[in-house]
Amino acid sequence: MHPGERAAPLPSIIIRSAARLRALQRGARGRTAAHSARRVALHLLRKREELLGPLADAMKTAHERILICSACGNIDTLSPCTLCADPRRDGRVLVVVEDVADLWALERAGATSGRYHVVGGVLAALDGVGPKDLNLDALVARVAEGEITEVILALNATVDGQTTAHYITDLLNPFGITV
Repeated sequence: MHPGERAAPLPSIIIRSAARLRALQRGARGRTAAHSARRVALHLLRKREELLGPLADAMKTAHERILICSACGNIDTLSPCTLCADPRRDGRVLVVVEDVADLWALERAGATSGRYHVVGGVLAALDGVGPKDLNLDALVARVAEGEITEVILALNATVDGQTTAHYITDLLNPFGITV
């Protein structure tokens, strides 16, 4: 291509694929540049048989079988999830995490034998995320049942994470539990 020439437009299937990949990455806390998403989309499309077909099959199966746990917000093929149903878990301790990835990281580390609660994000006024956008009503309801004596706030050490931690602490203060 010579200076001043415009690149040929990409086929719409690649543009849509790249847009889906960017949306996936945004949902996973990060940002993907448009060119990175296009590269991934092109790679998947070039390797249709090896990569794209099996990936599509896996995603279809996940779409059909994965559930959100009615108790904690984890994802599993069961609801309540395997962790919530485990009788060896300490039901008196509740670990509050921002998202499922944080729950899984703590599980891999063997950090707790308590139960979890996924709030689904953090308070972020600049992004328009308020208390009603998070899974806080279910958290309060779980604590109100009376079995929980300690809540561990395992939120990220960001301004929004700390704001959320303070908000949850104030929310749970009337229950007289350790936060």
